[in-house]
Amino acid sequence: MTTLTLTLHAASREALASAETRLAEVTGEAGADPAALGSELLAVVDLLGKEIGLRRAVADASSDPGARTRLVRTLLTGKVSEQALRVLDAVVAARWSSPRELVDGVESLGRNALLTSAEKAGQLDAVEDQLFRIARIVVSNPELEQTLSDQTAPGEAKRRLVRELLQSKVDDVTLALVEQVVGRSAGRGVGFNLDQLVRLAAQRRERSVAYVTSASELSAEQRERLAEQLHRIYGRPIGLHVEVDHRLGGGLVVRVGDEVIDGSTAGRIAELRRQLA
Repeated sequence: MTTLTLTLHAASREALASAETRLAEVTGEAGADPAALGSELLAVVDLLGKEIGLRRAVADASSDPGARTRLVRTLLTGKVSEQALRVLDAVVAARWSSPRELVDGVESLGRNALLTSAEKAGQLDAVEDQLFRIARIVVSNPELEQTLSDQTAPGEAKRRLVRELLQSKVDDVTLALVEQVVGRSAGRGVGFNLDQLVRLAAQRRERSVAYVTSASELSAEQRERLAEQLHRIYGRPIGLHVEVDHRLGGGLVVRVGDEVIDGSTAGRIAELRRQLA
């Protein structure tokens, strides 16, 4: 299973790998519903976020793993599916470096389950593209990003706003993922966290993402040629996400990870100015 690199200590990385194996087993079973499983795991993330005592109890490496498993099953049996409980068995039986890293791990599992659902339905491309477009809207609207990233605002109010803006306009998986991001907007802003989801979706197809800013719309043929050129440069398939910015004057700016290829008119002018300065 492909996951973005989380900031986890060694014990937590091992714990997450074990839980990912269990998740893959569960979602691979006949009749499994990865979308429902992902939603349940993200609901558990919300629960752990609210209940500090529970969060600490299930992450307490000094306690008996069996006791932690029994605690979770006592609390959640009848509230989530047996499939979700099996994944959580693997989570709480493992040794995590901190309660927060356990919660981050469950969040990663929930997101991956939802993306697995989109993949099985043949909707992964659409979900990835929708997440990218929503991220661009949020980043280009500082007031909206501030509202959605406000950690003092009630999570349910932010989710309700997202539903009002997006419901019936995007895939159900996209909506669930965006709701979860705004509901647990800890640390970096919503735009950054949405971009993380875009990369996670892209990685499921073992490719990287190129963020392309173009002075004008690119034709399908131009997109294909650019993707081929980037494939040759990086030695792996590259997915394109293109947005138009007429201020460039001409050309393209391409960002793959930390690398930026600036072939825009504005970029060349800026470089010339730097050389003359």
